[in-house]
Amino acid sequence: MGEQNVKLNDDESTHQAFMKALLTEVHALERMLDTGLLESGVRRIGAEQEMFLIDKANKPALKAMEILDIVDDERFTHELGLFNLEANLSPRRLGGDCLSQLEKEAQEIYLKARETAAKVDCDIALIGILPTLTKDNLGLESMVPTPRYYALNDAIKALRGGEFDFTINGIDQLVVEHDNVMLEACNTSFQVHFQVSPENFAKNYNIAQVVTAPLLAAAVNSPVLLGKRLWHETRIAVFEYSVDTRSKVQQERGLKPRVHFGDRWLEESVTEIFKEDIARFRIVLTTDTEEDPLGMIDRGIMPSLNALRLHNGTVYRWNRPCYGVHNNIPHLRIENRVIPSGPTVLDEVANAAFFYGMMAGMTEQVDDIRDYLTFGDVKSNFLAAARDGIRAQMNWFNDTHLPAKELVLEQLLPLAREGLQEADIDNDDIDRYLGVIQNRVIKRRTGARWALESLENMKDLGTEDQRMRCIVGSMVAQQSSGTPICDWELAEYCEEQDWRDSYRTVGLFMTRDLFTVRTDDIVDFAATLMDWRHIRHVPVEDDQGMLVGLVSHRDLLRLVAQGRMGKEHRVTVDEIMNPEPITVSPDTSTVEAIQIMRREKLACLPVTRDGKLVGIVSEHDLIIVASHLLESQLANRE
Repeated sequence: MGEQNVKLNDDESTHQAFMKALLTEVHALERMLDTGLLESGVRRIGAEQEMFLIDKANKPALKAMEILDIVDDERFTHELGLFNLEANLSPRRLGGDCLSQLEKEAQEIYLKARETAAKVDCDIALIGILPTLTKDNLGLESMVPTPRYYALNDAIKALRGGEFDFTINGIDQLVVEHDNVMLEACNTSFQVHFQVSPENFAKNYNIAQVVTAPLLAAAVNSPVLLGKRLWHETRIAVFEYSVDTRSKVQQERGLKPRVHFGDRWLEESVTEIFKEDIARFRIVLTTDTEEDPLGMIDRGIMPSLNALRLHNGTVYRWNRPCYGVHNNIPHLRIENRVIPSGPTVLDEVANAAFFYGMMAGMTEQVDDIRDYLTFGDVKSNFLAAARDGIRAQMNWFNDTHLPAKELVLEQLLPLAREGLQEADIDNDDIDRYLGVIQNRVIKRRTGARWALESLENMKDLGTEDQRMRCIVGSMVAQQSSGTPICDWELAEYCEEQDWRDSYRTVGLFMTRDLFTVRTDDIVDFAATLMDWRHIRHVPVEDDQGMLVGLVSHRDLLRLVAQGRMGKEHRVTVDEIMNPEPITVSPDTSTVEAIQIMRREKLACLPVTRDGKLVGIVSEHDLIIVASHLLESQLANRE
């Protein structure tokens, strides 16, 4: 999707012309493969660094375009969200000090990004999913304003024919309904590239599929999305849903999503993947194409294959085949997309070294990986790693089943060491990067476990928003030191943070864990709920979650005074509830909510979005706000 000159596939003639070009380019690639025109015998590595932009409150900062205006470095570019930034690192031959040089450049990129971000009052965070992201950050106003992204959003929405809705179950449960592709912007990664010879592409690609699960298990760094503790690498789940173009009928029929791991081994050639993806996934975008790629080959000019690369860029395999041309020499790469951003640059390069080492080592030691594992086992490993991280159970050679920790320490780290040694990587670099993986796995301290343990350590201190801000603040401070995640201290609740940033709108501190009743429930149930849960108001909702009323303790007292509660009375909620309670939205400012409650003499305000109940704000919540304000005023006087 790096191509900017793209257009929405909005008419039949454009679609037909692009499809014709796409099919012609597949034939052109096959000819190049058959005649040995693609580069062989050379292994190169590369990476893409994605990152989050955060403001002083450790929340998303929509500053990407401002930073790109002043950074003066062509390696930087934007991603989908205005709170994202990407940098492309230089390709290098695998060997010698390539890994330390990769780390040096990645560190340079990170520091330059931070220095530039500081000029617009923000900072950089390296993590797979930013814990302080909220649904309010995922509107189209947060999307980078380029035709490419608007076209992608419109195309995917048109194909899907409805909103994105999905559920992810982890420690908590997240149920999401969303109307655009900005969910994709929740994810940032450290994507690594590995150039391979075309004649060995199928073998290398199958090996990449096998090693991806243990790689992911050791690298997980995305356990929180929209305030919910989910998978250890929640990116895997949310990315699959965020660009899902399947209609309900297609989902029922079992059509693959555009983001997927795959369902079978590669047999002989990279073109198998391209052909399957063209057959399965409709064209969503078009671009300008070369008129005669086959004729270009005859003239000794290697075509760019713009149509093929664009379509390939709209199908998001976790190991994606890539075609490229440099200095009129075409080549093939495997792009591994599972490694999350962070926790530090050192951790990222260690993850890359682990991947490259396993690839090189297994290519030398295994003739055909398909003889050792079923594809079903490999895919199962991948999903287990995404859910459970280093505690996942792995299916492995000889029909064994063992913990990821044991597999990595006893088999795969030695394999990766042999692979890197075979590639003539400097011994000091091998020790440095594989040592980072080893210490991380021994301590079972991945980025995901650090975040989850930190949240557990904070218990119920402050609000959810404040705890998430503490996580991000501690993360940014420790990753800037360069200390690998295995040696990080757990994040602690930070009293010194500006409390106002967690109380600016009611959505930041409202009570979400609600106990509600229905209109036909007996009043005795509502009264009992108030007693059991020590609450003074119970919202009334229908089966679709729409707020239809509010029952207060005063309503119950009035009923008692009238003598209508007792064994002989069957009063229902709809007889005593307020059917038109005053409500606010999550975006309502706290000041406005206080003014409404004072003016209307209210003890609580239900919070709704599109008429559906999402929370409630009570007098008790506002007492906390007032206490923070009083404390800050007293501190200022001192």
